[in-house]
Amino acid sequence: MGASAADATVLPVDKGAPVSGAAGAPAPAESGHTRKMHQERHRAATQAFRSQENVGGSPFPPIANLGFISDCHVNALIAPTGNVEWLCLPRPDSPSVFGAILDRSAGVFRLSPSQVSVPASRQYVPGTLVLETTWRTRTGWVTVTDALCLGPWYHQTERSRHHRRPPTDYDAEHTLVRLVRCLAGSVEVVLECEPVFDYGRAPAVWQYAADGYNHAAARAPGAELSLRLVTDMRVGFEGRRASALRTLSEGETAYVALSWDDEVPLPECYEDAASKVNQTAQYWRDWLGRGNFIDHAWRPMLERSCLVLKGLAYAPTGALLAAATTSLPEHLGGERNWDYRYSWIRDSAFTLWALYTMGFDREANDFFYFVADVSEAAELQVLYGVGGERQLDELRLDHLSGYEYARPVRIGNAAYAQKQHDVWGAVLDAVYLHTRSRGDLPERVWPILKRQVEKAIAVWREPDRGIWEVRGEPKHFTSSKVMCWVAADRGAWLARLRGELDSANAWEAAAAEIHADICRHALNQHGVFTQHYGTKTALDASVLLMPLFRFLPASDPRIVNTVLAIADGLAVDGLLLRYRPEETDDGLGSEEGAFTICSFWLVSALVEIGYIDRGRELCEKLLSYASPLGLYAEEIEPKTGRHLGNFPQAFTHLALINAVMHVIRAEEAARRIEHPGQE
Repeated sequence: MGASAADATVLPVDKGAPVSGAAGAPAPAESGHTRKMHQERHRAATQAFRSQENVGGSPFPPIANLGFISDCHVNALIAPTGNVEWLCLPRPDSPSVFGAILDRSAGVFRLSPSQVSVPASRQYVPGTLVLETTWRTRTGWVTVTDALCLGPWYHQTERSRHHRRPPTDYDAEHTLVRLVRCLAGSVEVVLECEPVFDYGRAPAVWQYAADGYNHAAARAPGAELSLRLVTDMRVGFEGRRASALRTLSEGETAYVALSWDDEVPLPECYEDAASKVNQTAQYWRDWLGRGNFIDHAWRPMLERSCLVLKGLAYAPTGALLAAATTSLPEHLGGERNWDYRYSWIRDSAFTLWALYTMGFDREANDFFYFVADVSEAAELQVLYGVGGERQLDELRLDHLSGYEYARPVRIGNAAYAQKQHDVWGAVLDAVYLHTRSRGDLPERVWPILKRQVEKAIAVWREPDRGIWEVRGEPKHFTSSKVMCWVAADRGAWLARLRGELDSANAWEAAAAEIHADICRHALNQHGVFTQHYGTKTALDASVLLMPLFRFLPASDPRIVNTVLAIADGLAVDGLLLRYRPEETDDGLGSEEGAFTICSFWLVSALVEIGYIDRGRELCEKLLSYASPLGLYAEEIEPKTGRHLGNFPQAFTHLALINAVMHVIRAEEAARRIEHPGQE
């Protein structure tokens, strides 16, 4: 049994007493027989855990079974086994500390019954990113609650003084708290914490605090980052692993807290830890309560998507991560494995639309100014680090096996240096949406806006890599041309708002020229807009953005033909591919699944052209593919429904909000026409 709650005080770490292996620093006396017994019991629990991992023939958990938690500074993924599969510190794009999702030896943090079984239930505390997992074992029931904690602003660190935004009432506490409670019977609980720093390359060295088996610290030789662990369980060391076993009876509890900030006060007992989790849950409920949600059957999906977007935001700068992970494959065993822990400029317009629609103006404003900050550079690029970093060199981590042995594992993303002409339209539409929502155009933004419009006008005739960042030869992609038109069109509107009539007239003329060129060169003999100039057959789901950005009226036969052609030509078992890989030189040979965002775009496009019933039917189907916790990866394998690609993906949840709101508003409009005078 562990120490009592009263004994669980935070003690300074004795840095002169490192522990390596089972031997180590001075600690309270324990007989050799007792120590051996604990080690044997723990080995048995670990062996059972490893065998459970291999159920179904794979040691890796299905992507859709991962739980996502966040404190808006970092995020973590937790498997149904109670294992933290992914956590990068101290930023979301930092090297992993727990990286088991990419290699089973790259770091593990488990808290669960020693007799691991499939959870009886798994859910978020309603309205939060606090995760609860409940197991039934042969001897009893137990629940583990996980939270990356947020709490009242308690100190001003050097880091916080350099935040672009002033501190809010709540801020990240840089602590992962895990609570366990026995609900019935008795359950043996195992704690296993084995961090491996630097993407699995630097094993941790553990040491006890000055005394006690309840407080420890882990550091990798030469690494700046260190971890502090506190628990009311009795911790021992075995190699690079800190571990504990404890049997809980009905009503009994235990906790463990792991922090990567030396200034943060750690919980001193279970009650203190539970209080931190409760205040974190209250933060999320209060935040969600600010939203503007329609009372509808799909409201829970809208709320969950908004929570995911908030969790993927990086609070110090307002940046939005494309996803929490790197290198989760788009096709099992394939090479389409990319690092998505960065902020893409093209997400900006969709992000602002979704956040403004849902009533989260503060977050929309934060992201808008992140885009404005990075756009002040002379040359706008496709993506940035969450701190605004411009150079994101792509590297391969060949020492990692990869998820389901899909290699290579990549960090960084070479797409930052590509030419993708949609970025200027994304920025201009973001400014346009911000101005329409807020009622003003910030003075500092106007010079940025002018530069981006002029750049779009200067390059729109050139080929590029397109929205899908192909690694084949550049082409005249239709969606890229459309976004250059968006830049000129929105720029002209904003120029007129400012009274800059010369600029407005020039940009309107440029927009008209781009528009005519697209209609002349991207349209095939069937009146369908194709993927790029020079092809008569290749389709691309990104062309579905044409009606959403109002390139042509939704009733225009060319738009209707295009939407229906894409719906039929790119569908596999009802889900949409980005394009047919065999028809597109994307520089890669492997297959991929259906891109979920494309299917949600199709919902919106179908509603736009008046196919409301068909759009609703597809939307219902897509919502049924959500993970058990309401999350989405980048892709869905059509034949199996398996989630593939990085997870959870912001762009998919943005498109979900857009699609769901399209259907709801169209049906409300239809009801008003059918029953005038009724609310």
